[in-house]
Amino acid sequence: MAETSLELVTRGKIDVEGRLVDASNVTLFCKIELDGVTGDVVYKPVSGERPLWDFPDGTLAGREVATAMVAEASGLGAIPPTVLRDGPFGPGMVQLWIETTEEELVDVRSPESLPDDWRVVLHAHDRDGEPAVLAHADRQGMRELAVLDIVVNNTDRKGGHLLAGVDGRIYGVDHGICLHTDPKLRTVLWGWIGERLTEAEVGKLRGLRERLDGEFGEALSEHLTGFEIRALAERTDALLTEGVFPAPGDDWRAIPWPLF
Repeated sequence: MAETSLELVTRGKIDVEGRLVDASNVTLFCKIELDGVTGDVVYKPVSGERPLWDFPDGTLAGREVATAMVAEASGLGAIPPTVLRDGPFGPGMVQLWIETTEEELVDVRSPESLPDDWRVVLHAHDRDGEPAVLAHADRQGMRELAVLDIVVNNTDRKGGHLLAGVDGRIYGVDHGICLHTDPKLRTVLWGWIGERLTEAEVGKLRGLRERLDGEFGEALSEHLTGFEIRALAERTDALLTEGVFPAPGDDWRAIPWPLF
């Protein structure tokens, strides 16, 4: 099924249906068809990207694809099949559309309404001055995406970028501003601070680190600079050395805004 989906997004004929207006860059909802197989995709043409002063190299589309490549190479987290290819408005990122359930994964709630198995990220007060917490579900799929975010240096993991798929998996999307050389981790998934990585997570990180020194690292160079690939390797080394989920740094805002 995964191979079929990848083939579909790679070679299928794209027909634009509409634009997702909440996105900061041009993001198009499209139908796609290949040999009678149809589906839905998100298409983000490079021509519709707004330049970012702190991400001057490459393209945001390329960073989305590179992050999906890291997830696939490591087995950390689920990202929908994602490719860089030509489309109706030129080269861009094409990603399979994920059908979702109504399950909430991240929310701002009163402390007493929080499910027992949720993780608190921060305590605050609502507009009426009542206590509130930002929290997220404790799901293995989200935990692995949190590990992935650490190594790819995701600077924009909003709650809306986590999707509960109808297939039971948790998917991560919107990875256009990842893989910078400077520390920029900004996420709503801070619920595991200080907890040790599992043996399975360590094994996946070790596998990624080994692959970065080979052909996989070379493949990433199509989308990233050499400095960015080296920084990815160094973040992986650091996480393996520490063996625990890190705490936010003091040099940057650690939670995205808006949250969703």
